[in-house]
Order: sequence, then C-alpha cells, then structure tokens
Amino acid sequence: MKWDYWICLYIRTHCTARGLRSTTIEAYARTLQQFRAYVQVRLEDLEPDRIVARHVLEYVEYLRSERNNGGSAINRTVTVLRNFYRAMVCMGHLEVADNPLAHFPKIKATPRKLPSALTAEQVGQLLAAPPDDTILGLRDRAILTLLYGTGIRATECAQATLDDVDLNDGSIRVVGKGGHERVIPLNDKVVESLQVYLQARGRIDPGSALFLSRMNRPMSRGAIYERVRTAARRAGLAKRVSPHRLRHTFATHLVMAGENLVTIRDLLGHRLITSTQVYLHVTARDMREAADRHPIQRLAPTVQHLLPDVKLPMQRPRFRSGTG
Repeated sequence: MKWDYWICLYIRTHCTARGLRSTTIEAYARTLQQFRAYVQVRLEDLEPDRIVARHVLEYVEYLRSERNNGGSAINRTVTVLRNFYRAMVCMGHLEVADNPLAHFPKIKATPRKLPSALTAEQVGQLLAAPPDDTILGLRDRAILTLLYGTGIRATECAQATLDDVDLNDGSIRVVGKGGHERVIPLNDKVVESLQVYLQARGRIDPGSALFLSRMNRPMSRGAIYERVRTAARRAGLAKRVSPHRLRHTFATHLVMAGENLVTIRDLLGHRLITSTQVYLHVTARDMREAADRHPIQRLAPTVQHLLPDVKLPMQRPRFRSGTG
C-alpha cells in the first residue's frame, strides 16, 4: 500500500505542482510502476522506505543486461527515481539519511548520436508516397508535409486542433515542451496540402483535432509515427524514417539553405541555442566547400613553379658574420 500511496502522492502532488505536461507525468508514472514491479518480483516486495542504493544498482544492471536498455533509458530511469525519493524527503515521508539515491553514483552518459537527415530526393519520394485518391491518403500527405515543412514534434502534430491552424494567415500554433506556445509560419505548399485534406474531409467541428482517424477520433502520437513509417515503406526508403528524423531534416535543410541558426531555434521551439546545435551537422561536402573558401587560397604564395624539376638544398647555408 505504501508504494501505491507514495507514487500517487508524487504524481498527483509533486509533478502536478511543477506544471509538468500530461505525457511527461505518464512517463514518470510508468517508470515508477516498472521499478515497483521489479521490487515485487526480485526483492520480495520491499516497502519503498526500505530500498537502499544497492537495490537500485542491481536494478540498473537488470535493465542493462536483461532488458537491453541503452544508456539514455537507464539515465532517465535513475533521474525519475532520484526525483521521486527527493520529493518524499521534501514531503516529510522519508528521512534525509534514508534516501537511497542521495549519494547514488552518476551513470556515465552515452554519446549522443545524431540521426542522419533525408536527402531532398528522399523527401520528395516520401511526400508522394500516400495515395491522393482517398481521404486518408490526403491526410497522411498533409501530416508528412506539415512535419517536414515546420519541424514540429509528433506530439505537437497530434495535439494540434483546427482552431490552431490559420490557413488565411498561413500559420499554426503549437504547444511545445514545458507548455511553451509558439506560432510557426506555414509554407504555401503546406497550406495547400492542409486545405486539400480539410476540403476532402468535410465538415469538422471547431476545436476538434486537426488530424482524425478513420473512426473520426483524434490521432495519437503513436499513430503519427505509424503513418510516417508506412509512407517510408511505400516510398521504398531503406532508412528508418520517423517524425523526429523529419524534424532533423527540416533543420538540416534550412542550414544548407543558409538560414540563421537563431531563426531555426525559434522555429523548433528550443529555449537554448545549444539544443538547436544538436540537430545540426555539416556534411563532408560542406566541410570541403568551407575549406575551399578559406582566405588562404588567395593569400598564400604559390610554389608550384618550383616543382618538380628544380632541385633544392636541404636548407640554406648559414651566414657567418666577419668573414670575407
């Protein structure tokens, strides 16, 4: 009973007071329930105030060896558990000295891997993949066009409503991480794709979800992912394509077009410019072109006329003062 009470208290009081989004709260609850299930089976259902650091270390090893969790997933789990026990201390349900994660060792962060962006040709194939003779096909094409044309996240796409879109002004309002709102301008092609879908769909009540399933229900984040993967298979793309990869492709293509990094940051909804840099990378071609544009091309003296027929000494002879 104490586990259920503490988890409920943490989720409904601490997380809600912090103003966390519902999806974040659900992820925290899921992580705590998974640890709770492990304690039930492996640790004879110990109460949460009897957990020690050794138990958490064993759980980390279990996640790594038996569940094949990566470093990022393990770090997220440890962070949730650390925040959970810290909250219990703050609420007076646990003594400071009894916090099992008070001095828990820091888990080594895994190297961040950047997903490769799609080429312009691959994006064209992807956008053309959904059929244009069905309402669902037009919907999927609008989803793909919106994701690539704005760089919004899958959750932001799923939660967008009809009221959030202004096709006359060419803009969409989305709510990002932390509840931060931003208004993103829409390219004419994105507007056209949305108009065609909405006209084919027929009357939709104001305030309803922008993208609906065949059962007229709002599409979930998972459904958005599934439609992107289906379109990629239909387009014959070998790469694994996801909404996140389209977001990365959006940013990468803007960089290649010479767009300002600060503008891209605002479009992506990042609070820090360092977060935007994670999505950006330069290709080998970009680096070669940068090297070719370096001023040394015109500043350094040429020596080609000396080679290959001219024989030079290893070094100049020293000048001896006072001789001659």
